[in-house]
Amino acid sequence: MTDRILSRRQLNRALLARQLLLERSNVSIEEAVEQVGGLQTQYAPSGYVGLWTRLAEFRRDDLTAALEDRTIIQATLMRTTIHMVSRREFWAYALGVREARRVWALRIPDRGDETVSVAAAARTRAALADGPKSVRELDGVVSGFLGNAGLWVDLVRVPPSGTWERRRADRLGLAETWVGPDDATEDEGLAHLVRAYLRGFGPAAWKDMAAWAGVPVTALRRGGEAVELVRYRDEDGRELIDLPGAPLPDEDTPAPVRFLPHWEATLLVHARRTGILPEEHRPKVFHTRNPFSVGTVLVDGRVVAAWSLRDGRIVLDEYEQLAPDDRRAVEDERAALEAFHA
Repeated sequence: MTDRILSRRQLNRALLARQLLLERSNVSIEEAVEQVGGLQTQYAPSGYVGLWTRLAEFRRDDLTAALEDRTIIQATLMRTTIHMVSRREFWAYALGVREARRVWALRIPDRGDETVSVAAAARTRAALADGPKSVRELDGVVSGFLGNAGLWVDLVRVPPSGTWERRRADRLGLAETWVGPDDATEDEGLAHLVRAYLRGFGPAAWKDMAAWAGVPVTALRRGGEAVELVRYRDEDGRELIDLPGAPLPDEDTPAPVRFLPHWEATLLVHARRTGILPEEHRPKVFHTRNPFSVGTVLVDGRVVAAWSLRDGRIVLDEYEQLAPDDRRAVEDERAALEAFHA
């Protein structure tokens, strides 16, 4: 039987639906973070804005409380970047990316001595045995780049650091203490990465999943052997895989205006197939002059403007001319996001 062909607009609407961007949801913070495949939080407020734009009754204190009660965990995971994930899925993510992170680090000059890193990890573990410490407190324990040690001992960011109130993510703890004992295997982790990606971003090609996870395609295919999958094709005939029964809205489904946070994962290269970020706008969003990227505005499921907070005001930088109805909808969301920051 011939695989069903999905148009770019269908893929766009599937992405928006799975990212809770077609309508604000009433699910819990934990369920939302799981649904969207974790939230990238290199810039601490991103998690808060990311949930505000996805959840119907979200308040800033809700996420801070979830970090404090350990429902949500913040750690270096996919692509060796900081993410928020649920506590119950943390170890699946951590085990899924662990080997790839180590292999990547060992290839980098001045970071490739495994013996030294393992010894540093042992010292880090001992230093954190009696509880979390700041990066400054660990300076005397681990010389050089602390991330090397973090490849051989699982660390998490511990509140109040990495929250809206204290944005610098500089307080670390042992994952086995803060989250609980390791309860996954690498194969289980790889299978989880496949499910998590398709749940939040699919349908997709294997290389898209690999780019998002920072894991080789061969490893993810091995993980995918444990997952029930269905197959489609895009308009160019490329194979896309998906989870059975996952949302595939009609391409004419309306998409409301949404303001996305800095370092929003839906805009990264793994989601190019969906057209959510027009390629002519990509250099404006991701550039060396914007180390935290920029906040962006979606109209009809595509980026048309950037936003930033200046002196308590949300200010727009329009990339395209907006129609009058769209401009009114953008202004409503802009005012709401400004109030959220107040």
